[in-house]
Amino acid sequence: MTPFSVLIVEDQARFREAFTHALGSVPDIELLGIAPDLPQGRRMFDQLQPDVLLVDLDLPGGSGIELIRHAAQTRPQCEVMVISVFGDEQHVVASIEAGATGYLLKDSLALDLPGQLRSLRAGGSPISPVIARRLLVRLAPGAQGSTGPSPEAMAATMADEEVVALSEQESRVLHLAAKGFTFDEIAQFMQVSPHTVMTYVKRVYRKLHVRSKVEAIYEARRLGWLRD
Repeated sequence: MTPFSVLIVEDQARFREAFTHALGSVPDIELLGIAPDLPQGRRMFDQLQPDVLLVDLDLPGGSGIELIRHAAQTRPQCEVMVISVFGDEQHVVASIEAGATGYLLKDSLALDLPGQLRSLRAGGSPISPVIARRLLVRLAPGAQGSTGPSPEAMAATMADEEVVALSEQESRVLHLAAKGFTFDEIAQFMQVSPHTVMTYVKRVYRKLHVRSKVEAIYEARRLGWLRD
């Protein structure tokens, strides 16, 4: 894999040390720096322009979700991995909606962190098994004698859950594309580069599990995100 750079934003010293130890001797991963709070993390992100942002959610100075959103708006090609003690649905969904593409719990640090970051960089979406299980529990049959959804319905619902959260920019690109604008026109309209628009497009395709604009628009309409 092509070498890539990582910026860590984490306030707890023991986790900063663990992350540094895990990444310090990995030849294909460059650790650009570590920020202990949100304001410094944002400054370092803008200055260093990492390929991957590894960020906690509960930070001095604000929520890591603010930095995730900032990263998605200003450097959409940067992949964002959340590492947090929060594994509840609210935090997970809010992070994904802001632009995160991976989510690991801090009690999962026995996992191969360099391997997880490589997977993220290669287009995967690493997620702690316990979080995946909690999301799947939502689809389980009811406790009061309900037979629950059919396997087909569960599969469809699971697919919909996986694509529930486009960022604001991704959604805007999708809506403009559905109106017939070309990607170059969308870039001009949004006042960003065509490369940035294509980064948004690739993320939309990945989240919707499609390979073309036509398929993306079809899926978005099926999900009720677009109206004719």
